[in-house]
Formats: sequence, C-alpha cells, structure tokens
Amino acid sequence: MRVVLAEDLYLLREGLVRLLEAHDCTVVAAVETGPDLLDALLAHRPDVAVVDVRLPPTNTDEGLQAALTARRQVPGLPVLVLSQHVEQLYARELLADGTGGIGYLLKDRVFNADQFVDAVRRVAGGGTAMDPEVIAKLMQQPVRNVPLARLTPREREVLELMAEGRSNAAIGQRLFLSESAVGKHTASIFGKLDLAPSDDDNRRVLAVLAYLNGGA
Repeated sequence: MRVVLAEDLYLLREGLVRLLEAHDCTVVAAVETGPDLLDALLAHRPDVAVVDVRLPPTNTDEGLQAALTARRQVPGLPVLVLSQHVEQLYARELLADGTGGIGYLLKDRVFNADQFVDAVRRVAGGGTAMDPEVIAKLMQQPVRNVPLARLTPREREVLELMAEGRSNAAIGQRLFLSESAVGKHTASIFGKLDLAPSDDDNRRVLAVLAYLNGGA
C-alpha cells in the first residue's frame, strides 16, 4: 500500500513513517507543507493520503485544502485526515462528492498502532473511518435530510457506528444485539435511504456519507 504523508512536526512525521513501514506500507512521500502535499499527491497518486489539516506556510487549513484540490483532480483519492482539530466546513466538503475513501481521526484519540493502521487500510479500501467526536461535531445541526429523518433511534445508532468503520459483529457487541439483528437494521437503513441493491460494502459507504452530510 502506497502512502503519501503530510505532517509538519518532524518527530511525529518520522514516527508515522516508521509505523506505517513496520506494517508493510510504502511511504512514497513524507512532506511538511501544503504545496508539497499537493505536488506529491498528483505526482504519486497514492493508495491513500494521511494528512494533517494545518500545515505551513500559514498553519491554517493548507493540508485539507491540498487534499480537496487533489481529490478534485483525482476523483476518489482516499484521504485520511489526522488532526488535532475538527474543521467542520472542510470536513463536509471532503464528504460532499459522495465517494468513499474518507477518514477523519483526532490525534489525541488514536490510542494504539493497530487502530491507526486499520483506519489507514479501511480508507485505502474505499471505506470510512470517522472519530466519534468528529461525527458529533458534524451532526450538531438538526437533520434536514428527509430520508435520514425516517430512521429510528436504533437505526441511527447503528449508522453512527458504521461511520466509525465498525463491522456488523462489532456493532452487535457494542449495542448488545445479535449479528443477524444488526443485519436487519442495516437492511432497513439501506431501504429507508433509497440505496438500490448493490455490493453491501458500497452501500455502507453511501449510507455513512448520507448520514454525515445529513445536517448540512
């Protein structure tokens, strides 16, 4: 798996490079500025980009802006944001094109290497990996999406855990439900969101994107 990494702090950047390479990833570029990130993404077209939001030269939103620009030029480019901050506007823009391969983790809530590498692999595979705190921030506004309003409270709980990237078995453990019961809830969610029958993984991604954009 080929990775482009953007992080302005030297020790953290080098640590992430070593961590990723220890888990059989190839870091094709490790950069520290927004312009360098955009150049690397377009030059290498990696399997996934791991991006900090705030990069030089202004340390505002260069990382996310570079990722958005690259994603417009390379549709579906998988992007995992790794940041200390939740930038709601740009997070919504990242989700708005309706394709998968999106993640947003908060640095101080990544507790072990397996959690991080699993998120990287999930996003590279076209899935989602969203921190619960990011989900909460995105859903602060009332839901105005009519299909989402059809969901029961339990179905919304299931969909929130899907957004975190959890499997049906993991959702069942979290909500004290059988895996078959979770399967029935997910089928109901797909129906209420008008998602036509297709590959279940693809429908999970579309359902998550609908959910995360529901408060927009």
